[in-house]
Amino acid sequence: MAAALAASLPAPASAPAPAAPTYEAIPPSMSTAIDIEAEIPLTCVQLDAMVVTKIVQHGREAPSASAHGLLLGLDLDGILEVSNSFPLPSQTSEEDDKSPKSIARYQASMLRSLKEVQGDDNVVGFYQATTLGAFFDRTLVDTQAIHQERLRHGGVVVVHDVSQTARGNASFRGFRLTSSFMDAYKKGNFSSSSLMARRLKFSSILEEIPVRVRTNALASAFLERLVAPGLGAYTTRQLAEGEMPGLGGSFSVLGLGQSGVSRSLELVSEAIDSYRTEDGNVAYLTRQITREKLRAETYVAKRKEENVQRVAQGLSPLPEEDVSRLFKVPGEPSRLESMLLLGQVDAYAKSMESLAGIALVNMYGARGGGVYL
Repeated sequence: MAAALAASLPAPASAPAPAAPTYEAIPPSMSTAIDIEAEIPLTCVQLDAMVVTKIVQHGREAPSASAHGLLLGLDLDGILEVSNSFPLPSQTSEEDDKSPKSIARYQASMLRSLKEVQGDDNVVGFYQATTLGAFFDRTLVDTQAIHQERLRHGGVVVVHDVSQTARGNASFRGFRLTSSFMDAYKKGNFSSSSLMARRLKFSSILEEIPVRVRTNALASAFLERLVAPGLGAYTTRQLAEGEMPGLGGSFSVLGLGQSGVSRSLELVSEAIDSYRTEDGNVAYLTRQITREKLRAETYVAKRKEENVQRVAQGLSPLPEEDVSRLFKVPGEPSRLESMLLLGQVDAYAKSMESLAGIALVNMYGARGGGVYL
């Protein structure tokens, strides 16, 4: 019965063969932008106006110049487009419980939250706030080295000078570690011979990448309206009618700038003292190495002399012992900290040079106007 029913049913139609998939060729205009293998070198860092506002606000509100955070965005056609950022908690004191593990958990939580709301969650680097242009320290170097090893294009660090912003000049500079320094960092060899072989000095630790700011039409319109002349204060009528007065006048340009010069001089003096201390430590370790090497060489020479005498007397020579087990010769001290301190001294000196010139002009102007200081 079942066979009869099956024979009476129409034969099933054969399924049509699936069509071969067709792939659309990548347009020539996008072939260079889609750089999967990261072969196009970075030529510029483009900061969104909102990112600049966030970094400036974080630098002003932070209790110290240790404000730092992550940069999010995408690299296209050699341009690192930074479209978002968020601050990271910083340890303000030794008793603070913000350990590296808690900061890492906070970072992972923020990235996960951004992904849930379909925001930019691709880390392309980090930013660091500084004062008076000095940003050379071990923390920045270690963090940037980790980013260059793990991120697709190596990532960048954007340095924001808070002291320049306080004087009305927004200062943003992009850096990344040079290839020669990364080679020495991976090997952990910062001895004098290694530095001379790679021609490393404090000015060749970082290479600067140009930074530009991108503003959209809405931000440009807001800034133009904000700086337009107005009454400088909101009234009830203006708030009700939606009017926005411009920014009030600023008298910061009338300052003589003496406080900045004195602070720069203090920081230069402290950096020089730190460098002298580090140089003394390196000299002490070098003397220890020389002393231990001399002891080992003296021991080896004495053992060879004894063996020559024993052979002349017809006795068997004494076995040669491992000198490295008898004498603990320490390795050559690292010069990385000295290089970073020299970079700090150079940055403070350049900042003091620019501030001193401005302060000198302001003082001459004030003196010519009848104010004698």
